[in-house]
Amino acid sequence: MSTIREVPKRTFFERIGAHTHIKGLGLDENLRAVKVKDGMVGQEKAREAAGLVVQMIKEGKLSGKTVILAGPPGTGKTAIAVAISKELGPNVPFIQMSGSEIYSSERKKTEILIEAMRKCIGVEIHEMRKVYEGEVTNITINTAPHPYNPYQKVPESVRLTLKTTDEEKTIEAGSTIAQQIIQEGITEGSVIQIDAETGRVVNLGLSLESTKGKIYEVDTRKKVPRPTGPVLKDKEFVYTLTLADMDEINARSRMGGGLFSLLFGGSETKEIDTEIRAAVDQQVKKLVDEGKAFIHPGVLFIDDSHLLDLEAFSFLGRAMESELVPIIILATNRGVTTIRGTDVKSPLGFPLDLIDRSVIIATQEYDAESIREILRIRADQEKVNIKDDALEKLTEIGVKSSLRYAVQLLSLAAQNAKVAKRETVTIEDVERVGSLFMDVNEAAEHLRKYEEKLMYH
Repeated sequence: MSTIREVPKRTFFERIGAHTHIKGLGLDENLRAVKVKDGMVGQEKAREAAGLVVQMIKEGKLSGKTVILAGPPGTGKTAIAVAISKELGPNVPFIQMSGSEIYSSERKKTEILIEAMRKCIGVEIHEMRKVYEGEVTNITINTAPHPYNPYQKVPESVRLTLKTTDEEKTIEAGSTIAQQIIQEGITEGSVIQIDAETGRVVNLGLSLESTKGKIYEVDTRKKVPRPTGPVLKDKEFVYTLTLADMDEINARSRMGGGLFSLLFGGSETKEIDTEIRAAVDQQVKKLVDEGKAFIHPGVLFIDDSHLLDLEAFSFLGRAMESELVPIIILATNRGVTTIRGTDVKSPLGFPLDLIDRSVIIATQEYDAESIREILRIRADQEKVNIKDDALEKLTEIGVKSSLRYAVQLLSLAAQNAKVAKRETVTIEDVERVGSLFMDVNEAAEHLRKYEEKLMYH
């Protein structure tokens, strides 16, 4: 007797981050900030300044410049940087890191910084290549005995008939291409590309006009139309790499794999030689001059950049004068403080010569109206139903303590309501979690109360 089983509802992994709700800078067509738009609330001056920066980045006029985001904690510096990346679109590289990430026992600080910067430079390469392209209408693979095992057969050559809408051609190829055809699972009806220079074989999918494409109603292979034009043609390929990708490719080709890479699959060195990077730069410049490549300068965002030391700042200052360098955005919440690695005090903890060549965008503390709107947006993002009086209570907490603390209490209050089997967060939920948890001021007061009983070391 057959049984019927109900299929459970599919669930999807969903993680709501601190800046999931941000979709852009929230500007109108005149680059004026709208009070609430694209998940951004308030900070109108900072957003408008960032909008001008985005326009210059898109026009390629800001390469090698530095932007400093300065303001108290919790005033949206990282949010503005994320909004900039959203405005730039998916094709512009955006790398986010913390100032503490450069300190490693295995690699030099400058190596980590230069690698991050080169990851932010995209190179769009246009290349014309001769390829054989068509639908496979006939395929014959010839085999021969294995040189070390006469009982085993290996592919020796392949005879292919490729068909387009305009031409049909039969070609013969050696063992390398024959092996690729077997590995790719290419059969009659498949649409393939063979690079005439390198012999690389690409399976594009199953031809819609082939017999298999018409018969098989259920097939996991991608269905593609039969190619047009001649079988052997010049075709343009467009692909995007970063300078860091090209550095790694060149480093591996120079090392030739090496014994360590062969045995263990790792690279022989953790750092790339400056000569390799210089050669890559020359190669890219040549491609750009010939019209075969286009450079897309991206953005390197360094949060908590006051954690960089004098050596790192000096390196950034020198790197900004190079030809191939991204837009660098530094964020800090420090005032006048000591430059790391020195006894010198300076605004933001940055050297004065770096500040002098930067543009500074200031962020202000949020007012009650902005905090209320941000909490409402976060509630929608986290799918939390909240009553107006509970939202007002959270707004008061945000004004008194901080926006971050209020957002944390929103999630905790939603969890408290869920435990109590209520679908809406009430003011009782907010008050309960407010009594269970402490903000930074309450925590400091609590520690002072028990100061004599606490351990110092």
